[in-house]
Amino acid sequence: MRKYHTAIMDNRRWDQFKPRPDDIFVCTPAKCGTTWTQTIVASLLWPDGDIPGPIMMLSPWIEAEFMPAEVMHPTLEAQTHRRFMKSHTAADGIPFFDDAKYIVVGRDGRDAFMSFTNHIERMKGLDDMRAKAKEAGLPELEEYDGDIHAFFDRWLADDDHFFHIIATYWERREQSNLLFVHFNDLKTDLSAEMRRIADFLDVDVPASLWETVVDRCTFESMRENDDMLGPLDIMFEGGTKGFIFKGTNGRWRDVLTSDEVARYQKRASGCLPAEAIEWLEHGRSGV
Repeated sequence: MRKYHTAIMDNRRWDQFKPRPDDIFVCTPAKCGTTWTQTIVASLLWPDGDIPGPIMMLSPWIEAEFMPAEVMHPTLEAQTHRRFMKSHTAADGIPFFDDAKYIVVGRDGRDAFMSFTNHIERMKGLDDMRAKAKEAGLPELEEYDGDIHAFFDRWLADDDHFFHIIATYWERREQSNLLFVHFNDLKTDLSAEMRRIADFLDVDVPASLWETVVDRCTFESMRENDDMLGPLDIMFEGGTKGFIFKGTNGRWRDVLTSDEVARYQKRASGCLPAEAIEWLEHGRSGV
């Protein structure tokens, strides 16, 4: 696997991972609907609502340094239920298991950028992470000083981030154990997309519970349910409501200049085939 190591994550943590045949991995660039999809998976696996713990703890980010590897791996080993985990690493930096399921989540990059700006503004402990990164000689951690245009330039220039991650999974899109899900489609028809995910995961939800299963996964429900997601206030100002901020699209239209939009489109064209760009901008329902 290609090495990916920053102040926040290290994909060498996969070296100690022990897979199971029915594992589920939610794979996505940051701020594309990762937590939303993890919530959907949890609601499908436990349709009665008896999820055995906060989703952020049940479904760790494999590469993240927030949870020490010596804690995370035994925690996953101890789980007796069907496991589901997340990754923000490109496909060339994670292992692929034939009997596991991979859900790849995408979103218009400009919307992901706007959400990422809020993420960096509210995230706690960044100064300590930057100091550790500098000491270890790792890539500089993103910093946002209120100049959204300068921040966009840095975001757009990151070679290992948004476009690269999407491109590596797009190359694998024909794999039968990989499902592409789009943020727009989740917003347009949450129930229908959850049906697609349930079918992909071979999960059968009783018809009598379906409405409740879907309702748990609306943005409104997630923002109001701190216990379901976990103690997000430890890492984010505003806790759950700060982390699950707006869930809206198109805010970039009032922020990015025409030149910035043109540079975004040029970068997308240089990294992705036309059909991938079309999917990123519109999802299945818009193609």
